[in-house]
Amino acid sequence: MKIAVQMDPIETINIVGDSTFALMLEAQRRGHQLFYYQPAALALRDGHLSAEGRDVTVRDERGRHAELGELRRVDLAFFDVVLMRQDPPFDMNYITATHLLEWLEPGVLVVNNPAEVRNAPEKLFVTRYLDLTPPTLITRSPAELRAFRLEHGDIILKPLYGNGGAGIFRLAHADENFAALVELFSQTFREPFIAQKYLPDVRRGDKRIILVEGEPFGAINRVPAVGESRSNMHVGGRAEPTELTDRDREICARIGPDLKARGLIFVGIDVIGDWLTEINVTSPTGIREVARFGGADIAAAILDAIEARRAAA
Repeated sequence: MKIAVQMDPIETINIVGDSTFALMLEAQRRGHQLFYYQPAALALRDGHLSAEGRDVTVRDERGRHAELGELRRVDLAFFDVVLMRQDPPFDMNYITATHLLEWLEPGVLVVNNPAEVRNAPEKLFVTRYLDLTPPTLITRSPAELRAFRLEHGDIILKPLYGNGGAGIFRLAHADENFAALVELFSQTFREPFIAQKYLPDVRRGDKRIILVEGEPFGAINRVPAVGESRSNMHVGGRAEPTELTDRDREICARIGPDLKARGLIFVGIDVIGDWLTEINVTSPTGIREVARFGGADIAAAILDAIEARRAAA
């Protein structure tokens, strides 16, 4: 197959933990051709979507991980598959990219389905499964936030479209910064914010479970650093091996068919204790960490799924 990869600058990625790089290595191992470009290189003209980018050869070697060809502009309809793999923030730039990539359908398989990525922002999509999630409030109303905090005492407040652990605050019952923080969020963000009941189980870790075509293929546990309530590895969280519990499998069984039906082939969900907290569909990570701890070859499973969808098209 001919595969185009829409991603952040390949020169600056950390190949040790980069899931996009893992997918590229596996695709190349199978003999597929790779083309790399960044979202800013997209151009839509007269119904044809093109991108300026380069053919790329990858190797699992730090500092020499990508060999790039000559810069050229290519009609993306030329490809069999486009991997939409740029990192959030999930802002209007990201949303516009999903609209542009829809021009390639049905001839090109875009992974994940761009319309469904647009319609499933992580912290909103998860609210469709109320019995699987902790108490959650989405609002800009200070009065509603105060009432929610009064009810639950210890809460987490975070931006609705944040990523990588940025802007996440724990507000314990006695914390006097609540009003000032709500004021700061109101001045900083135009969107509503999200408040959730604090889950003490986060001290034991925030589990990232990776699903392929709606089926769980592996997981890692991300443990917060000392003095942190955030487990994201971007802010010092530690990855460790883990196993799926019966509750994890129950959660996956509930949401898996919906994910597959939406064309969300590669998804990472976050589970704290018994509760589903996020469904990540934009640019999920964790492939290389699972493999490093002796788990499944998830890159291979994703390429299997992509090849099967192309064969059935």
